[in-house]
Amino acid sequence: MISGIKDFYTQRIKRRLVRRLNNLKIASVARKVVRKELPPNGAPVVFFKASTGIDDLSWNSGFHLLASWAFRLQGIPVVYFACDSGLSKCVLGTNRDDPHKEMPCKSCVMQSKVLYKNVAMFNRSNNQTSSISWFNYQRDDKLVEALTRLPVEEMMRFEWDGVPLGALCLPGLRWVLRVHHLNDDESTRYLFREYILSAWNVAQKFDALLDQTQPRAVLVFNGQFFPEATARYVAQKRGLRVITHEVGLQPATAYFTEGEATAYPITIPESFEMNDEQNAKLDAYLAKRFQGDFTMAGIKFWEDMKGLDETFLKKAAGFRQIVPIFTNVIFDTSQPHANTVFEDMFDWLDLLLEEIRLHPETLFVIRAHPDETRVRKASRETVEGWVASRGVDKESNVVFVSPKESLSSYELILRSKFVMVYNSTIGLEASIMGAAVLCAGRARFTQYPTVFFPHTIEEVRGKMKEFLAVNVIAVPLEFKRNARRFLYYQLFRTSLSFGKFLEPSVRTTQTRLRSFGLNELVSADSIKVIMDGVLADGDFMLEE
Repeated sequence: MISGIKDFYTQRIKRRLVRRLNNLKIASVARKVVRKELPPNGAPVVFFKASTGIDDLSWNSGFHLLASWAFRLQGIPVVYFACDSGLSKCVLGTNRDDPHKEMPCKSCVMQSKVLYKNVAMFNRSNNQTSSISWFNYQRDDKLVEALTRLPVEEMMRFEWDGVPLGALCLPGLRWVLRVHHLNDDESTRYLFREYILSAWNVAQKFDALLDQTQPRAVLVFNGQFFPEATARYVAQKRGLRVITHEVGLQPATAYFTEGEATAYPITIPESFEMNDEQNAKLDAYLAKRFQGDFTMAGIKFWEDMKGLDETFLKKAAGFRQIVPIFTNVIFDTSQPHANTVFEDMFDWLDLLLEEIRLHPETLFVIRAHPDETRVRKASRETVEGWVASRGVDKESNVVFVSPKESLSSYELILRSKFVMVYNSTIGLEASIMGAAVLCAGRARFTQYPTVFFPHTIEEVRGKMKEFLAVNVIAVPLEFKRNARRFLYYQLFRTSLSFGKFLEPSVRTTQTRLRSFGLNELVSADSIKVIMDGVLADGDFMLEE
């Protein structure tokens, strides 16, 4: 007990020290950028991130900062739209256990001042030079009155002066509460109201900034959380190009796109065929992945991936066939683009349970996603909770694998009749392995023929019945081809490396600056790709 407390405080002190040293390095480089940036050339690019990193440098904050420095160093003026307690409630600052708790604005603004060190305050006379525009919070009393008595369901559809504020705020609210189905209680209504009020404040302040700056483009983090989603909406209404960014699939990489970064739109020429060198490169990555040797956004989920044990194999031997069901974390399934067939993942699971009870000859393995129990980000509406509430664990033909179990999904796929997923990446990998994959939610990879993806609920049910009944499932050859092509593009064409400039911090979800020269930054391939994408309508892809 005493040892655990000591370790906690040791780590806390270490994080503070590392953060302080990192901030000093950021401030030092920022001063150099101010001295070295070229005279402004043309209209500015507006940069905005309010939903990543409060008092430390997140990976997306690092991508955002480095890209903006590179623009300035090449004479492209940048205007930072920065929050100065400009949100009544923000997504990262919300305490889901105490929604009324004060926001951490002081530490967040201090961190922003470090990132934007020595950048001049924006005014109309200097709108062609790099500058910063701080926005504060102004409450709209008329909007407060309009929201006061609304239930959650009506707030989801709420619009104000033509802006769909409810829809813009819904993904962030679900994310911070770690649920898809929102309770219509006062705490939820309070948070929803404050998010909507804050989004409206962003809409007004950002609209005014666009009037003043007339930018050539806008670059925002993610585009899903309400501050950036609102800014994106306002800019697109004007016909401006908006680029969003997220962490890439490889360590220390970013993904930039003019589409929705979380949906991962990729254009792959139909003529593209992988050569021997490219196939070997992808196979080397997959070999590590199949052993659990990978990270996502700095998180390594599988420290010791286990094969199928004797207990499982003995149970499976009593059934005609095995069908794994791979679920996902609630936020990934609650993003607006995911639910095109079912209302949500749990509706899909309810349908599957009906069929599970009709097929006692089949062993169904329901696999919860490991990210459901991530420290500080654990889901509150979970597959484990669904299993308990529906009595699924009492079904003799079901094995439930909890998020804490490091069982090899890949070994399970090899023994399966077919695989069912909602929108998890394991569906793409299963296709690469040659498995038949029945997908129920829109995923990154469903933009190409990679899996069986029915368009209605009844078609999903029908395809499941068909697959359970036939002896052999005919999988189109194009599924495996397209799956390999898509993953190759994700890994080696769209994942823009920042590894020369950023490295993991004490917490792997945070980063810190490496030592580098400004010329190295400007000449980096990833920076050139971003510059070309923003300024010349490029595709944000690396050349080979």
